Amino acid sequence: MHEKNKKNADGTVRSLSNRHVQMIAIGGTIGTGLFLGSGSTISKTGPSVLLVYLVIGCLFFLMMRGIGEMFYSDPNQHTFVAFITKYLGHTAGYFTGWSYWIGLLFASMAELSAIATYVNFWFPHIPAWLIEVVFLAVLATLNIIAVKVFGEAEFWFAMIKVIAIVALIVTGIFMAFFHASTPVGHASFGNILDHFTMFPNGFFNFFAAFPMVFFAFQGIEFVSITLGESKDPKTVVKKAVNETLWRILIFYIGALSVIMVVIPWTKLSPTNSPFVQVFSIAGLPAAAAVINFVVLTSAASSLNSIIFSAGRHLYQLAKDTHTDGFIHKNLTHVSKNGIPIASIGLTAALILINPILTVTHSVSFMFTLVAGATSDMCIIVYLFTMFAHRKYRKSADFLDHGFKMPAYQFTSPLTIAFFVFIFVSLFFIPGDEVGAISAVIWTVAFYAGIGIKRLVSRSKA
Repeated sequence: MHEKNKKNADGTVRSLSNRHVQMIAIGGTIGTGLFLGSGSTISKTGPSVLLVYLVIGCLFFLMMRGIGEMFYSDPNQHTFVAFITKYLGHTAGYFTGWSYWIGLLFASMAELSAIATYVNFWFPHIPAWLIEVVFLAVLATLNIIAVKVFGEAEFWFAMIKVIAIVALIVTGIFMAFFHASTPVGHASFGNILDHFTMFPNGFFNFFAAFPMVFFAFQGIEFVSITLGESKDPKTVVKKAVNETLWRILIFYIGALSVIMVVIPWTKLSPTNSPFVQVFSIAGLPAAAAVINFVVLTSAASSLNSIIFSAGRHLYQLAKDTHTDGFIHKNLTHVSKNGIPIASIGLTAALILINPILTVTHSVSFMFTLVAGATSDMCIIVYLFTMFAHRKYRKSADFLDHGFKMPAYQFTSPLTIAFFVFIFVSLFFIPGDEVGAISAVIWTVAFYAGIGIKRLVSRSKA
């Protein structure tokens, strides 16, 4: 069979090219936080925020090298959670699979709420629930038609974000080169270091920036989920992991640096989009509308990727024979064009809870509610993933000449310690402790439930 139509044993199709995977990886990580929320981060930490992004970016790269190493040895897996099941056991895989899938559902609801907000910028009289239903229907359809259609849509969604960032960087460099006059001074490369201190607003604000930036990178693992349906997974995994992260770092660090070049960080508004501020100073009268369009496509891109990822995770759970019928086996159905259509359909149907709730609650309230509930469990899933990688290293599957995590003996425990640090830090940051406590309660309750179920089974036997 021709490469572009190659099918896996389970009926899914390998039709994603390297350009699809690369842009999915970039688009899945660069979200609305950069376009809208980075002004708040800069105002709290100043230029030292660049160090925070660099440190966290490098540690996420190490995690991706661990995931990439396992996928390189077994590219037929659909999700990185499958390796948790394989190397840490079915209970751990069951826990992380459900936790991650539920987290994706909450994340999708948050993105859907955001989409309604951005569309209401132009059409304030359209009900938020109607906007959400229409966008969800369109994106779910893109996911169901064919993997290549999803990949192509995600490519162009991501391209819009990349163009916006490149435009910002070029505009900022041009303004700095000619020392353009602005309402707050002059654009200058020296603005970055002007009044520089490592902790301009105290050590705690610098410390609190780490979890904020951490969540900006959350979603980088989505690229690994595309490998099971890419044309040449062993080549793609190397490119996706090695090339994507430095591009993301350039986009993040480059964009943030240029923002501080044009507008001194001490005079940057923490509540308005820094992209809007820069483009407005540069003389773009429609800056707010342009950036609203960018963040709309950014949210649509994220939702598109989440539907893809969540559908594959539910499909993986359905394939697990140890689910004991909890998930109906029909969810393993794959359509003729290679799509786990039932898993995607159920996932999309559950996301419909959000527009139903939106009818009786404000969009901003819903966004705050679901966004706050989604992120913390991912840290625990990342920890399980790194422990699975350590087990892989000691297993017979380990490829000594494969795509290995660099300096494993040092970088593996460093990455694990970093994730533990991020999770513990949440308990000390006002507003974040609720999510962290909820994540602990969920973990304890899940394992307690598994333990009780086993005791009951043994007593009956």
